[in-house]
Amino acid sequence: MTEMRVLLAHIDNPDQSSIETYEKNGGYQAIRKAITHILPSDLIDMVKKSGLRGRGGAGFSTGAKWSFIPKDPQLAKYLVCNCDESEPGTFKDRLLSEKDPHQLIEGIILSSYAIGCSHAFIYCRGEFYESISKLRKAIKEAKEKNLLGKNILGTSYSLDIVVHPGAGAYIAGEETALLNSLEGFRATPRLKPPFPAIKGLYQKPTIINNVETLCNVVHIVNRGFEWFQSIGKEKNTGTKIFQVSGQIRNPCKKGGPSQHRL
Repeated sequence: MTEMRVLLAHIDNPDQSSIETYEKNGGYQAIRKAITHILPSDLIDMVKKSGLRGRGGAGFSTGAKWSFIPKDPQLAKYLVCNCDESEPGTFKDRLLSEKDPHQLIEGIILSSYAIGCSHAFIYCRGEFYESISKLRKAIKEAKEKNLLGKNILGTSYSLDIVVHPGAGAYIAGEETALLNSLEGFRATPRLKPPFPAIKGLYQKPTIINNVETLCNVVHIVNRGFEWFQSIGKEKNTGTKIFQVSGQIRNPCKKGGPSQHRL
């Protein structure tokens, strides 16, 4: 089996969390391509055509989910990244946010641009101290290079990202409970409908995607939706990160025979 890494391509580089190394490895090219040459509606269509499905468990079409957002430019919209990874044995989102935080930041910028959002949140599990620190540092670095904040890359598009530590509630992994927690209330699920895309955070249209889903958007923009379609199988395209824990006979080690991470 030939190893092919996509989201985890650079996590073994100890300097990957810095913006200089991320850009050296091709980072933030997708933003330059999208914000200056791709309309938001075309970006949604690109993600829809790629076949990307939510990597948080539900497996709903990401592009279709984004298309539910009202098109009214005067209406405030929000994007929330679900980084509240609390299922036993799960650690992929924590790994991505710790080792390659700029990949997530770039994915959030692209996704926010697509839905017309100017204020995004990363709801991060409170115990993920390193993730929170690395993400906040990445946001600061991106702002200093005008890749985030006011008039990104000299365009009319602006975006702020806030990292919000969660309170450790397992149920906050459910998207509507997460929204309640983000608003300062107890993390209890809301009745649906209405769905978050219509009435979500602060009763405004909101998209909630997890870390792995948003990171994939970077590579779809860079390589094209046809490339993403070519991986996997019909109606289930693209790569997927799997976590294996417990008594593993051949645990992944750098350079080891079982290291086939995507």
